[in-house]
Amino acid sequence: MQKPIQKRMESGAPMIWLVASVLGLATVAAAATGSNITEYPAAMRFADELGGIVTGPDGALWFADSNGTNIGRITSAGMVTAKYPVPTPNSYPYRITAGPDGALWFTEFFASNIGRITTAGKVTEYPIPTSDSGPETITAGPDGALWFTENNVNNIGRITTTGEVTEYPVPTVDSAPWGITAGPDGALWFTENEGNKIGRITTSGVITEYRLPADSDPFGITAGPDGALWFSELHQIGRITTAGVITEYSATSNSDPFGITAGPDGALWFTETFNGKIGRITTAGLITEYPVSAAFGQPNMITAGPDGALWFTAIIGFNVARAPACGLGFSASFANGTLTMNFSLGTSTAATWYANLRPSAGGGTQLWSTPIPAVVPPASFTRKLGPGFPNMGEVEIVSGLETAPGVGLCYETANVNTGQ
Repeated sequence: MQKPIQKRMESGAPMIWLVASVLGLATVAAAATGSNITEYPAAMRFADELGGIVTGPDGALWFADSNGTNIGRITSAGMVTAKYPVPTPNSYPYRITAGPDGALWFTEFFASNIGRITTAGKVTEYPIPTSDSGPETITAGPDGALWFTENNVNNIGRITTTGEVTEYPVPTVDSAPWGITAGPDGALWFTENEGNKIGRITTSGVITEYRLPADSDPFGITAGPDGALWFSELHQIGRITTAGVITEYSATSNSDPFGITAGPDGALWFTETFNGKIGRITTAGLITEYPVSAAFGQPNMITAGPDGALWFTAIIGFNVARAPACGLGFSASFANGTLTMNFSLGTSTAATWYANLRPSAGGGTQLWSTPIPAVVPPASFTRKLGPGFPNMGEVEIVSGLETAPGVGLCYETANVNTGQ
């Protein structure tokens, strides 16, 4: 019995010089990014691998402590209030979701069980008929049941809230179904990690498969705010419409996107296991990445929290972290005496949006500081300073969001040579 796959071995102030003219070719500087990510070491020590995380019906976050064989609970204030042992030893609770019955449901990869835990901590386990099935991901379906992938035996499973299990074989042999989510079309959508496909299954069990353009190693999948499904794959984020049209967006080399979820800011958020980052992608395909600390461990699964932020777990280390749902998708360039700044501004909460310009010689100028409401979905636009922007040599532009003076949500920077 293999352990579930966790890693891939492949690698309002007025602006000056503002115009709206179209410029010629320009070199775009990559944005270096930061965010107020808060990391919470589990107060009650867990094992060294945390799995799925989800918002529970009680307004807390619930997560799977895989190696420790526990289910944990953490409040949106970052307090780990409980850990509940799973009855079957070494069952490896892996992924977790909120059920339609007011309880949490989770997979037990090694035990081939589906577990149910109430918010009071009572655990019930239901065996899957096929032994060594390796249940991976679980989600609530549109039919009032829970649906899950069986990675080892190539099935999609369905379990009612009373524990009755039905299994449906995936047509592609050894496809290793992994992620699963409810789609906007009343069906379930899943990834086939080894089959290099995205699958769709109706609530009556009819399966349709869509082949990906290349060997992409798809993992997580979620319903997006645009009526499509979004999924993580090798060095890319993919999008598939309910008609089966696939688009792929390249992430940083060797980033290995893994968990993915829809954020409250109208963007998609994902984890990057090898790079130690979380990423944000707008529905237009613009990607921004935010690093976590080296001590945190490798980011694993991610979910939208009850507080309007993103919450994620660590594969290595017993940590849970919180990131604000905001981003600017910022890049900058300079040509023909004009500084051009591109944004895909999105935030789930009202904030003050600012931008500062810092020459390499020192000092700085505030370009703007403007209160804005929540921006959902993200708004893409360009701001230009020029023509006639002075030769200041290498400059750094810092743009960010804050909720109060000195209280930041996130910021992004770009370095541009204005002496060209």
